[in-house]
Amino acid sequence: MPTKPDIPIALDVQDLQVYFKLRGSGLSRLLGKEGGTVKAVDHVSLRLRRGEVLGLVGESGSGKTTLGRAILGLVPATGGAIEHTSGGESVDISKLRGRALREHRTKVQMIFQDPHAALNPAMTIATQVGHPLVIHQKLRGAELRERVVAALESVGLAPAEQFMGKYPSDLSGGQKQRAVIARSIILNPDVLVADEPVSMLDMSVRAKILQLMLDLKHKLGLTYVYITHDLATAKFFCDRVAIMYLGKVVEIGPTDEIFANPRHPYTQALLKAIPDVDPAKQVPRDLPRGEIPDAARPPRGCSFHPRCPLARAECGWEPRDLKALVEEHWTRVPVDEYEHEHAVVGGLRELNTDAKTVLVQPTRGGTVAEIFAMFTKIRDENPDEPLWSGVTRIEQTPDGVAFDFAEPAEIALHPAGSSEVACVRVNAQ
Repeated sequence: MPTKPDIPIALDVQDLQVYFKLRGSGLSRLLGKEGGTVKAVDHVSLRLRRGEVLGLVGESGSGKTTLGRAILGLVPATGGAIEHTSGGESVDISKLRGRALREHRTKVQMIFQDPHAALNPAMTIATQVGHPLVIHQKLRGAELRERVVAALESVGLAPAEQFMGKYPSDLSGGQKQRAVIARSIILNPDVLVADEPVSMLDMSVRAKILQLMLDLKHKLGLTYVYITHDLATAKFFCDRVAIMYLGKVVEIGPTDEIFANPRHPYTQALLKAIPDVDPAKQVPRDLPRGEIPDAARPPRGCSFHPRCPLARAECGWEPRDLKALVEEHWTRVPVDEYEHEHAVVGGLRELNTDAKTVLVQPTRGGTVAEIFAMFTKIRDENPDEPLWSGVTRIEQTPDGVAFDFAEPAEIALHPAGSSEVACVRVNAQ
């Protein structure tokens, strides 16, 4: 596989950040309060060598599509750099604007997820496939037609004359995606960002489209960034895989290594979630608990720690995690018990914070002793709950029950075998 050090770097993403400001409510803006920030891509660094296929894998909201769009210059980078090297020249895509960015997009192109939406229903296939040549190279007449024919036939739409005069509605889903690919390669780019290129297609044609993309890689010397949530296609198509969660890369390495020896708990959970077509081989999935956290208020420390069954004291526990634990406890107790406990502690708004120290005070005539008894009961229900390892102090005070939380460790990618993993449990080994 093309991962040897002597193969030139095609794309070098360095500490990339893509943040989006939230407007907030009208009242908060009137009071001058910030609406928050979504860190869609948060300090991501990775490299692609020429001819390599790198998969960006993760759930919805992981930041993989935003990272792909940043590589194309479709969303502005808040910080960091995206260095693209082509023909011996290097350019930081994140710094390009206007005409310079449009010209550079001839070298970095995109294959869109939905071929039905990517094609204009009112234009013929020949017009749409040839449009980049008209815009960027001012081609007309016979030369334009010749290039369009070559592009269509290279993606399997042959003989091209049968497709050039057709409209998208005349083509099947697989044929539409072939036309989209033809349009993306007609300018002879060297990097293609493929955003879920087969997710909208029938199962019967997905493998054919992926094989076509591999054939074009070898024929044209392409480098791919393959964005997907489907680990099965990533295993087939990619040389290396980067697992993303809440804007960060949590594990990256050769595809065979990731599948044979996943080290990050999130990667392990993703692999366990792959369905098996043989009912006799079905196994317990052990999927992560809870939902993906709010990207505008990501967890402290490791973003995956609230859902991780292997989390430790230094993973980043905080008061918000304690509130989630209490609310989960309330779903299991009788109504009268819930009403009593809720009357004692209220809505636990003081826990809506990522502070390292918090004080839970009684309300509505409750007492500090009742609060302490409630939390002691919750801890005794499941003493192996990972959160308790991160609570360094539970103490009754005259004003309430005080909690201290452990200082989170630095979470960064570290070598682990032939992969890199961002996990304190793995990094400590």
